[in-house]
Amino acid sequence: MNQTKDSLKQLFNNLSENDYKSIADFHIHTTASDGKCSAKEIIAQARAKGLKHFSICDHNTFDGYKDLNFNDYPELVTGIEFDCWYRGIFLHLLGYGADINSEDLKPFLAKNKAETEKDIVRIFSTRNVPKLIEAIHQAGGLAVLAHSACCWTINHEHFVKCMVDIGLDGLETYYPYRRHRGIIKFHRARSVKKIAEKLNLIKTGGTDTHGSL
Repeated sequence: MNQTKDSLKQLFNNLSENDYKSIADFHIHTTASDGKCSAKEIIAQARAKGLKHFSICDHNTFDGYKDLNFNDYPELVTGIEFDCWYRGIFLHLLGYGADINSEDLKPFLAKNKAETEKDIVRIFSTRNVPKLIEAIHQAGGLAVLAHSACCWTINHEHFVKCMVDIGLDGLETYYPYRRHRGIIKFHRARSVKKIAEKLNLIKTGGTDTHGSL
C-alpha cells in the first residue's frame, strides 16, 4: 500500500477506539517471525473478518511481504516491529508505511531467523534507536512505540517525551494486553492514551496476534 507519511497519519487519526475492535488491526505476526500463519493466510482471515485496514508487523523483518503484490491488497499497510533498548529500557518500536526495500533500514533488519523469533536472541538487540527512527523516516515511514504500558519506566510521560525528541511519531494506544503483556504491564492503558493526546502523537492499535485472527 503506497501512502505518504501525511496520508498515513490522517488514516490513524481518523480511526476511533471502536474501529480497532471491528475494522482495523495494525499489529499481526506471521511465520516470517514467530507467528503461526503465513502472510497470505492472515490476509485471507483479515478479509473474512471484515478488516478494512491492517498491518503485518513481524519482528525485525519484512520477509512476510516478499511474495505479495501490494496492488492486490489495498487494505494492507506495511509494518515491522523492532526489538530495541533505549535509555536502559527494553522496547518494541513499530514502523508503519516504510519502503520494505529501503537501504536505510537494511542495517537494522534481522540477519537470521533466530533474530525474528527467539526472545533470548532478540532481547540482546544493539539497535541504535535514534538512528533507527531516522531510518524509518528516511524509508517513508512512521515510528510508533508498541504496547507502551509494558515499558518499565518510572515516569512514562518523560520517557515518551525523550523519544519524541528523537522523532517518535506515535503510541500504540488500543492494545488488549493479554497473556504475559497483562502481567508485565507497568502502566495503565488509559494513561498511555492521555500521554498520546497530550503530546499530540498519533494513536494506533492492534491485537499483536501470533496465531489466527
